[in-house]
Amino acid sequence: MFTFETQIRVRYGETDQMGYVYYGNYASYYEVARVEMLRSLGTSYKAMEEGRIMLPVLELKSNYIKPARYDELITIKVSIPVKPTIRIKFEYELFNEQQELINIGETTLVFINMDKNKPCLPPKDFLNRLAPYFEEKE
Repeated sequence: MFTFETQIRVRYGETDQMGYVYYGNYASYYEVARVEMLRSLGTSYKAMEEGRIMLPVLELKSNYIKPARYDELITIKVSIPVKPTIRIKFEYELFNEQQELINIGETTLVFINMDKNKPCLPPKDFLNRLAPYFEEKE
């Protein structure tokens, strides 16, 4: 399993009338975590797209436990729990400044060959970067 953490500060425009982060914004927080995770592995969505691979979201799940509020620094822990194939699954845990779990999420994305517009395997260099985290234990 590969795990990465990043942080994001809640902006005023992301909150609703109650002062809570609007529920639809959590998908954007998940995306920030995915992008930064890929960067930490030495790759990016841009590099994949230049290699003619795109990663649309196939499924999104989100469980709201406690509200995030304006100006809070949110820690997003994102994991890839299983070695990617045609699909890649990301799991998210969001924590407030008191380290309380406030949200749990999951997204499944699919690797698409942009020339054929069909599912494909992940780029080999991406799999090579992830390989050490999915080696089988003897």
